[in-house]
Amino acid sequence: MRRVTLGTNGPEVGVQGLGCMGMNEFYGEIRGTATRAESLAVMSRALELGVTLFDTADAYGLGANEELLGSFLKLGHRDQVVTATKFGLVPAVGTPGRRRIRGDAAYVRQACEASLRRLGVETIDLYYMHRRDIHIPIEETVGAMAELVAAGKIRYLGMSEATAAELRAATAVHPIAVLQSEWSLFSRDIEDGPVQAARELGVALVPYSPLGRGLLTGFFRSTDDLPAGDLRRSHPRFMGRNARINVALLAPVRSLARAHAATPAQIALAWVQHRADSWGLTVVPVPGSQVVREVEENAAAADLKLNAEELAALEPLAARVAGDRYADMSHTSARRT
Repeated sequence: MRRVTLGTNGPEVGVQGLGCMGMNEFYGEIRGTATRAESLAVMSRALELGVTLFDTADAYGLGANEELLGSFLKLGHRDQVVTATKFGLVPAVGTPGRRRIRGDAAYVRQACEASLRRLGVETIDLYYMHRRDIHIPIEETVGAMAELVAAGKIRYLGMSEATAAELRAATAVHPIAVLQSEWSLFSRDIEDGPVQAARELGVALVPYSPLGRGLLTGFFRSTDDLPAGDLRRSHPRFMGRNARINVALLAPVRSLARAHAATPAQIALAWVQHRADSWGLTVVPVPGSQVVREVEENAAAADLKLNAEELAALEPLAARVAGDRYADMSHTSARRT
């Protein structure tokens, strides 16, 4: 797999990464939740294919996802994997299943130490601010992250769902290697500001949910396909009439998939790469995979080429998508100014 450098002086990684979140929590998936053995097999196969950026967070499974990745690293893979994790989402007291955002310096240090223990590493390669705590000056949060770099606890800094202004303010404190935000054929709101700022500042983009949380894979048909407890049941795009509209939007994606002897998921991932090229950005999407077949399919998309006419056929889709990507968009760059 082709390799790229994240940011101006960040780590070198494969041009596609691996999102680990769904291995522990949130997505029951249409086929059922992955077992630990399956998840380790996915990680192993991803590494064989040249996927080296493995993305997790302390909020995924309340630390269990970091522990899962840590168990893979202990199998002799530490030097081959660029570990990326996040801090800032903590359980809300008295409200099961809800989280609040925290970014004070003391918590940044505390969260980092906990992640180091769960991952079983001495240094985290890429450490993200999962969400911006609007009650804490961004200079305090990023300043604490910079201190962790100086202490050798982390190597590079990232921000998730940051606005253009927040990205610029953070960069004024310490170089930011990566901006992680949702970006896909169905979600393009970051093009209104954060993408331009990333290009201006030399920041790489790591799109999460590049497959629209499964909408763009072609497997999802209706909310009834999702297991009870699946987080997507609360997402507007997966509900009722919105779901029917969004599934129908896949017609041109399916058509291109047939033309390329590919899958809708591969077309969606190829679009992300082509769109990034048009912006002059370094991009490493992190699609999630629960079985080996999925990671093989996703990795193959890195070599898929779409021509100008094909890209034009996909251009209108995002504007026609029904429903927001979250029920509460207040914590996203799209709604925070």
